[in-house]
Amino acid sequence: MAAGLIPLAEAQRRLLALAAPLAGELAPLDQAAGRWIARDVAARRTQPAADLSIMDGYAIRFADMPGPWRVVGESAAGSLPGFAIQAGEAARIFTGAPIPTGADTVLVQEEAAREGDRMALNGEGPPHAGAHIRRKGADFGEGAILLHRGGRASPAAIGLAAAARHGALPVRRRPRVALISTGDELVPPGAPTSASQLPSSNAPMLAALIAASVPAEVEDHGIVPDDPDATAAAIAAARHADIIVTTGGASVGDRDFVRPALIAAGAAIDFWRIAVKPGKPLMAGRLGDGIVLGLPGNPVSAYVTARLFLLPLIRHLGGAADPFDRAVAMRLAGPLPATGNRMEFLRGCRVGARARALPVQDSAGLSGLADADLLIVRPAYAPPAHVGDIARILTIA
Repeated sequence: MAAGLIPLAEAQRRLLALAAPLAGELAPLDQAAGRWIARDVAARRTQPAADLSIMDGYAIRFADMPGPWRVVGESAAGSLPGFAIQAGEAARIFTGAPIPTGADTVLVQEEAAREGDRMALNGEGPPHAGAHIRRKGADFGEGAILLHRGGRASPAAIGLAAAARHGALPVRRRPRVALISTGDELVPPGAPTSASQLPSSNAPMLAALIAASVPAEVEDHGIVPDDPDATAAAIAAARHADIIVTTGGASVGDRDFVRPALIAAGAAIDFWRIAVKPGKPLMAGRLGDGIVLGLPGNPVSAYVTARLFLLPLIRHLGGAADPFDRAVAMRLAGPLPATGNRMEFLRGCRVGARARALPVQDSAGLSGLADADLLIVRPAYAPPAHVGDIARILTIA
């Protein structure tokens, strides 16, 4: 490993160690989606609360097979039948309706022939004992732990909570993220540019990445020129955030003012160079109660490091039990050169069931990033890879 560069895993560990998950709150179900559960959630009812019919048909006693039966009532979803089934009797029943007392099997209507209150088998095939009944408590019982602390409130989890008689869920507060773009060369997106200027792309890209990936409240604090006073003012205005994210200006050049401004504001910088390509000039530390994360200014570097550091940090503050994206194995569709002293994340795309690196890996090349749907993870000092070799892959689209 190159001197002074922190390995990825160590840098990620140190970043998350800077802050604990945020406080919990009770959020209505329509505001809890995508957030992380702050404490275990138990069922407040049994599901289903009674034996229910899975099909339209007739509720019978299997001991009365092969019939015939006398139809003595009807059971519909949403109401309890006010009668019991005796020997030789049946009840018309509909999907989701409670099984009347005494019945233990449902004969589907396609297997029944009925005239008036008389019903018999029609030769389509008799049911087996207990057929077409969803038993009481088959999904969950009252008091069972359904959602665990640190798990995500997925759409299915929201549905489960609603079925368990919860109208709200205990979740972590959404992290507040402040984005600060630095650089004299930057102009707002859509504004005219001269040959020496660039549209500011990092903030809208990062805001979109956060919106598509994690629940957070994002504030764009705009473009800050390469000026120590302006940088200090921007940092002061963002101090209420849980995470202050800067892009650019965090290196050690004469025009890089973010690190000195943070230190002057009282920040404790934990690390600021990592053994990752693209993305070496990454900085992390604490400022008051919040975290400061200085991402590189090159857009691809900012994107890759945001996936490796910013998204896991937001998940961690949001209460996720496992905040990191997990790589999967995929065979390569093309060869790769040996790597140097940094772990590399190559933009690539799927070719059938294989992964191919894009031909251009420029850290400022947004067109290639937009074409990519995966990152090929290459360890430091790795030998050349060949077609068919297995590589670790992070999905990004």
